[in-house]
Amino acid sequence: MQDARAALIALRTEVGKAVVGNDAAVTGLILALLCRGHVLLEGVPGVAKTLLVRALAASLDLKTTRVQFTPDLMPGDVTGSIVYDAHSGEFSFREGPVFTNLLLADEINRTPPKTQSSLLEAMEERQVSIDGVSRPLPDPFVVIATQNPVEYEGTYPLPEAQLDRFLLKLTMPAPSREDEIGILWRHVQGFDPRNLAAAGVRPVAGAAELAAAREAVAKVTVGPEVIGYVVDLCRATRELPAVRIGVSPRGATALLAVTRAWAWLSGRDYATPDDVKALARPALRHRLDVRPEAELEGVTSDGVLDRVLASVPVPR
Repeated sequence: MQDARAALIALRTEVGKAVVGNDAAVTGLILALLCRGHVLLEGVPGVAKTLLVRALAASLDLKTTRVQFTPDLMPGDVTGSIVYDAHSGEFSFREGPVFTNLLLADEINRTPPKTQSSLLEAMEERQVSIDGVSRPLPDPFVVIATQNPVEYEGTYPLPEAQLDRFLLKLTMPAPSREDEIGILWRHVQGFDPRNLAAAGVRPVAGAAELAAAREAVAKVTVGPEVIGYVVDLCRATRELPAVRIGVSPRGATALLAVTRAWAWLSGRDYATPDDVKALARPALRHRLDVRPEAELEGVTSDGVLDRVLASVPVPR
């Protein structure tokens, strides 16, 4: 188990060869791998969202696929379709890019809801049903979707049902001055973001390490006070007048899952309320539906969670 933890921690170093800063986002992606969960990665253009996912993929000995979501993308372009073979005279199934271990769904909000919904079964059931036949996806299977939070022209906001299927929503802010200087120095020294192998990024973990790590995470002890704290936080979001829809029980189970994964990654076999507080924002922010009138007054989902974390007593 120590080897599995060391391999996953090494992912941070390996991704750091290509991406400066954003340690929180890298850690969030590792937690998603441990929990078999999916991640929504949000940030303005140019903050290395796609590069981060590509660097993570290059650090994993897993099959990876990238799909650029566009307005003309069809569901079959993602899941696969039935095609006719002129030579054999028979129909056969041709797998789409979703049949992979790590799927990068780039700019997922640029494709219409019909195509977005083609991922729902894959994300929840780990299978694709076409022509009455269910076809299982590889294990592990993780979707990492990117989106731009400020440009809404020509985009299709993700519906609540799909947002709720993402384990975490990670935000990538603009880098600090020191990090931005480090980025430019790398480019001066010849760094090419299109050639990660030249930057020294190599696979340091794979399916075996992930399986061992997940087995260890399942053994992390969770006390009744931690479970009660998770439930109290989620219930508190449903009682605020500024919130139209609070965190669902699925959100509570997601928060508990990443709490256990974070505790194990931190070297402990038990979870604490502080672990819950550390993961509450990325695990819950996309599950809140703030009322439009509250948004006009500047209320955000992160602001709501800050208020909830400050008001709900922390068990000791």
